[in-house]
Amino acid sequence: MMTMNETDGVKTTPPAKLNTKILIIEDEDRIRNFLLRGLMYEGYDVESASNGPDGLRLAENFRPDLVLLDIMLPGMDGFEVCRRLRDTTNIPIMMLTAKEAIEDRVSGLDAGADDYLVKPFAFDELQARIRAILRRAPSNPPMILRFGNLELDTGTRQGRRGEFTFDLTIKEYELLDLFMNNPRNVLTRDVIYDRVWGYDFGRDSNIIEVYVRYLRQKTEQDGMNRLIHTVRGVGYVMREEE
Repeated sequence: MMTMNETDGVKTTPPAKLNTKILIIEDEDRIRNFLLRGLMYEGYDVESASNGPDGLRLAENFRPDLVLLDIMLPGMDGFEVCRRLRDTTNIPIMMLTAKEAIEDRVSGLDAGADDYLVKPFAFDELQARIRAILRRAPSNPPMILRFGNLELDTGTRQGRRGEFTFDLTIKEYELLDLFMNNPRNVLTRDVIYDRVWGYDFGRDSNIIEVYVRYLRQKTEQDGMNRLIHTVRGVGYVMREEE
């Protein structure tokens, strides 16, 4: 297994070309070069930047399919870079950081990140996380899911309720898609973790509450009634108000 301390590992079979663009924003030369070599070998088209402003400029010109983003960057930290990227795009963002406290992970996801990997990490795990993010693109024909006056376009990954149309991050989309495909069914926290995050983020964290709050803000504009309800001690359910 290749780790960040084993940057010269040799594979025995060449990887398939993926034609996928990845942007690395990381100020530590050793880690940046480790990622560049490993991902380029795997067939990805990779560019890198060592600070936030350069990373933002590259993101605009390079148009990556995924951004690997460090938090502790000179000039502009990763949280701010993430927020600025999220203001203009839905590019998947994975944060790579030595900060492992739950509150730091939540701060990263609050800023708009889609995943979070703590250093040091195994390259195999990084690849698995990248594949998981990239394969979330819809493979079925686009359709419109409806619940009451709420709509979810699986092609554009936009939501609409009444006259309000709203964009969704990857995790917001996956969570809303889960609710709309299971209307009136109570979804436990364990089910939501497994279906949306797909890995052990930390069962004691409040990440589900954070993203439910995001969805409520977007679906309850202009005083609209609540559709996503808390079932205390269990999880959540999408239903009309009684």
